[in-house]
Amino acid sequence: MSNQDTHQLVVIGAGPGGYRAAFMAADLGMKVTLIDPEANPGGVCLYRGCIPSKALLHLAKVKHEAAEAAEFGMSFGEPTIEIKKVAKWKNKVVQQLTGGTGQLVKARKINYIQGWAKFKSSTELDVETVDGKKDQITFDKCIIATGASPIKLPFIEAFTDKVMSSKEALDLNGVPKKLLVIGGGYIGLEMASIYKGLGSEVSVVEMTPDFLPGTDKDLLRIYKKVNKDMFAEERFETKVTGITENKTNVRVDFEEKDGNTDSQSYDKVLVAIGQAPNSKNIGLENTKVELTDRGFIKVNEQRLTTDENIYAIGDIAGGMLLAHKASHEGMVAAEAAAGHKTGFDAQVIPAVVYTDPEIATVGLSEDKAKDQGINFKKVTFPWSASGRAIAMEATTGMTKLLIDPDTERILGAGIVGRNAGDLITEVALAIEMGATAKDVALTIHPHPTLSETIMEAAEVFYGHPTHVMKK
Repeated sequence: MSNQDTHQLVVIGAGPGGYRAAFMAADLGMKVTLIDPEANPGGVCLYRGCIPSKALLHLAKVKHEAAEAAEFGMSFGEPTIEIKKVAKWKNKVVQQLTGGTGQLVKARKINYIQGWAKFKSSTELDVETVDGKKDQITFDKCIIATGASPIKLPFIEAFTDKVMSSKEALDLNGVPKKLLVIGGGYIGLEMASIYKGLGSEVSVVEMTPDFLPGTDKDLLRIYKKVNKDMFAEERFETKVTGITENKTNVRVDFEEKDGNTDSQSYDKVLVAIGQAPNSKNIGLENTKVELTDRGFIKVNEQRLTTDENIYAIGDIAGGMLLAHKASHEGMVAAEAAAGHKTGFDAQVIPAVVYTDPEIATVGLSEDKAKDQGINFKKVTFPWSASGRAIAMEATTGMTKLLIDPDTERILGAGIVGRNAGDLITEVALAIEMGATAKDVALTIHPHPTLSETIMEAAEVFYGHPTHVMKK
């Protein structure tokens, strides 16, 4: 690290967006410096989010499927969970992936600085390494990929072992007998699934009238049917007005919609009420970068900010706060920084809630189509008519398509059921390619698979489904 030479490209933040940007830029022949406090690239997603949570959700799923197997004539004893071994396995998964990204940094000859960066100007950074060394570097171009952090309630000074964000919850410092999840969004529901699987009695409180605000009601209805016994208590349209951490438990104060108040005690509390961009304390005031009212960085199609030298990608740039969206933006920003003609022109971005069952969506939902005045026809295919779903005891699932009745193009989709997150990509590709329902219906799908439910949903549109009667 030296102030003598100008760094061609500096990427601040090594999450899925940041390291994708750095890798792409290096592949395009740029000299790249990547700055992040972790020992290897990965960011929140690999270290404290997407990957460890999915590993633990897999564990919860295995336990649930073992219990279900009794219905098929295969019985297991009550599972014994050794939390230290679980934590060790989860950490091994993380280390394997982050170790891999570290090797890719070396292979691409990227200058990796383990530390923090703060803008001194539109072309200069103050950098401090984790071992306390300080320096200044000059750059031609910079990509900001500092992500977002869990939002704290106003009466919480900091997250602790008892009043947790998803980060502390994934550290697995013991399994509480009683856990309260504050927030019924995707993070809250995924963490609830994990701790329910580990043996906790889980309750949930949500300010809106239902889980997953904005989610397709048809999909949500199936999730709720399957998970009717998930929560010991569900509180909707209820605010948390206070949290008091005691030696043995945590007291939580509630206020309901009608003004009634009460308090309950839990062993631990998980706060999952959203994410705020990490745009503070990085010196943006010393640049020409402009922020939105919510603190996200304003960017154009190339992910260039209002400063001609600085790009921003991922959660800090707003939009859908998803790792795969950040990764794609990283590729675009790197191409733009390298002087290529490029732009973020994705027609759709799929989203997945990794609960059991999984909920996956892409494109327009019914509510959005109605709000935008877009004409559509809804078709659904119940998994109770799928041979593979029946064989897997996954018949509560459903595949739903929204189709333009005039052009027959697919506008959106929702899938709820086992491995829905893997299935939704077919519909995302169909929308990106401008495919019609006929294209999907005439594509031969392997049998027996869950992917056939997408083909059969398209056949419903034309009135000749094989395994259900047309309506």
